[in-house]
Amino acid sequence: MEESPQRRISAACEEDLRRYGDNFRGVGYTKSPAEAEERYAVMLNVIRERDEPVSVLDLGCGLGHMLDHIDRHPERGQVRYTGLDISSEYVEAARERHPDTEFLLMDVLESEPELGEYDYVILNGIFNFRGELSRERMLHYWQDLISVAYRHCRRGLAFNVMSKLVDWERDDLFHLPFDEMAGFVAANLSRDFVIRHDYPAFEYTVYIYRSPSAS
Repeated sequence: MEESPQRRISAACEEDLRRYGDNFRGVGYTKSPAEAEERYAVMLNVIRERDEPVSVLDLGCGLGHMLDHIDRHPERGQVRYTGLDISSEYVEAARERHPDTEFLLMDVLESEPELGEYDYVILNGIFNFRGELSRERMLHYWQDLISVAYRHCRRGLAFNVMSKLVDWERDDLFHLPFDEMAGFVAANLSRDFVIRHDYPAFEYTVYIYRSPSAS
């Protein structure tokens, strides 16, 4: 039986962990720790509330570096963090780094009934790389996974993906046009979403909400 897209992508990420260890390279970033910090900040800006506790599921959490970012920035408010990854290597390492935090080992596409609900679900960096997967298969994987994430968020979700507004495209990355992304999101999830293409990267971030902004 052919290996699923999520398993194939996870295996490629584990190669980075074995090669680079517990640092930004070990979770797939290539330029600098500042690059990783910027992405965590952008993803967490999906949270609208600053004066009340919110629960956040970091789906595809890797080593739990997003929690490090949260701890360094208490101004983000009261974030109750849970990590989840399909990779036992990442989850074991994350649990060692943060023994008092819940890290779930789960393939949510295979075990969705076991997944709880959270105020926000964040999918950071898990759609950029497709390796040898066909674009069509990667597109269906993206659709399936954000649909699961949306069913388990009470307020909203955030994900990022490679932009089409680039000088050139790599064959092993997943570049998703705005109109194709927005058409699926609006028809199947919510018409209340924000596209962020305002930070120095060859990707964009989308915030999807269950209700429109009050402002």
